[in-house]
Amino acid sequence: MSRQTDPKLLEILVCPLTKTRLEYDREKQELISRAARVAYPIRDGIPIMLADEARELGENE
Repeated sequence: MSRQTDPKLLEILVCPLTKTRLEYDREKQELISRAARVAYPIRDGIPIMLADEARELGENE
């Protein structure tokens, strides 16, 4: 069972690499940084804001 991520937390988080706003992808459970072209995973309702854990976005993302 996955836990719900606090919407207020999502509003204040920024990309640790670029300090820009993040987009929440509910379906993939990721926070997307368009500026850095990476997506940070959300596991059990907790955003994992580590560059080593982020995946690079593909061309069409």
